[in-house]
Amino acid sequence: MTGMRPPQRPVYDPPAKIHGGFLSQVRHVDLVENLFFGVAMVFSFLFAVALLFQARLTFVSLLYLLGFWAVMSYLALPRLHRVLSALYLPDYFIGRTRAADGMLGDPINLAFNGDEQQIRRAMHNAGWVEADPIDLTASVRMVIASLTKRSYTTAPVSPLFLFNRQQAFAFQQEVKGSPSQRHHVRFWPCPPGWKLPGGHEVGWLAAGTYDRSVGLSLFTFQFTHKIDRDIDIERDYIIETLRYADQAITVRVIKDFSTGYHGRNGGGDLIVTDGDLPIVDVRAVEPRPVPVRAPRMDLAHEVGRRPFSVVAAFALTLISTVGSLIAGGIEVARSGSDIAEVGLSGVASVVVAFGLVAFVMLFLAWRTYEGGEVARLIMLVMLSLTLGQALIATLTGDHPAAWGLVNTGTDLLTIYALTSRSARGWTATRRTARREKRLACGLAGTAPVRAGRTDAGDDDAGHGEQLDGPQLLAQDEEREERRDGGLHAHEDPEQPRTD
Repeated sequence: MTGMRPPQRPVYDPPAKIHGGFLSQVRHVDLVENLFFGVAMVFSFLFAVALLFQARLTFVSLLYLLGFWAVMSYLALPRLHRVLSALYLPDYFIGRTRAADGMLGDPINLAFNGDEQQIRRAMHNAGWVEADPIDLTASVRMVIASLTKRSYTTAPVSPLFLFNRQQAFAFQQEVKGSPSQRHHVRFWPCPPGWKLPGGHEVGWLAAGTYDRSVGLSLFTFQFTHKIDRDIDIERDYIIETLRYADQAITVRVIKDFSTGYHGRNGGGDLIVTDGDLPIVDVRAVEPRPVPVRAPRMDLAHEVGRRPFSVVAAFALTLISTVGSLIAGGIEVARSGSDIAEVGLSGVASVVVAFGLVAFVMLFLAWRTYEGGEVARLIMLVMLSLTLGQALIATLTGDHPAAWGLVNTGTDLLTIYALTSRSARGWTATRRTARREKRLACGLAGTAPVRAGRTDAGDDDAGHGEQLDGPQLLAQDEEREERRDGGLHAHEDPEQPRTD
């Protein structure tokens, strides 16, 4: 635009005010959820300070300091990072994964073309083994193997996220029989129609790094694997193993895909890379079935096919309620003279009130276990009020007994479990399923008749129900299959890092 001068002095004309914005796009329930998410973070910091205040120059002080470290490292700091990273990190593709606490994880340094079976077959042929999914049993086994220096060739890797999804699967190679050192690579499928910057089409993205030791995270002080800083060496090693095993595999490289940089991953480990992105083509690999290990039964995860956080919240509520009842009984037994002053009627009133509260909490915990969203929110309100009162009393001068701090810690863990992403997704999924079923029954003009419960723990399964019309029944079964697949597509992202 050169040449002619504008006939009038330029005047900035601001656009009309845009109504709506971020808050208008968020459901009221989501705002409440985010509020409790932040409240749990604040409570965790206060509880850590309360534990620190209880420390004395005795052996017991070491236990309080250990509790302070555990609360800060595994509860307070990860949630603080989740809140802050949600504010300043973009949610679109920038060539980096995201850790469970929201921080930047390992860089994407590999791309693949081919289907899932071909990738699994290629990795299997190259001498790689698939990592176990991270669950309670695998986590305990990983800790034991690290402490005893025993081999664990299929040890799980911690969840990293890309496209808001956890890795679909991961492969690894243990080094010298040590669980502390290993090669490993995670894989994510690309969304349909998605292209890399520059228009390159690939089917899968991967992040490969080498674990050199076990240490403390720089940002959360959790125990985690420490990776080697030169991730290009691991990237090239993965490619060499694949091409050595199958010469039909081809590789082309996108030079300078990402600017070479010095940075850190979610554990605080230094990263150095040249920014090149190799695209590995495994479409010529014969997609024969890969031997699959029999699924391991993990009771904590298999109960009712529910997320671990939901099962943990129910168990913690049960433990806290029973513990409070026992502690209350002990206090009543000790205060014999006080009982005589109050009278049996007063004691009975207290016992009835306490029993009623315990019954309500257990009922709400059970409803949450069954997928009730309202019950979960009511539980969060009651737990927040109880926990807030206990923390204020502790920080303002009262010195509670050890069992009181244990009970407070149990309530805090319950709030964390109920505000986790998996617990929120579980209740939201059940709410949607119930709405779909009511709508389907309304369209058919009939209500479902429960003939029996054949799928334990799933009151919306559709099994054992008789619906009017074969088409309606087929739709219900299809929705159930999609829902079951979605519930198990991801693990709980708020798991301690093992990688």
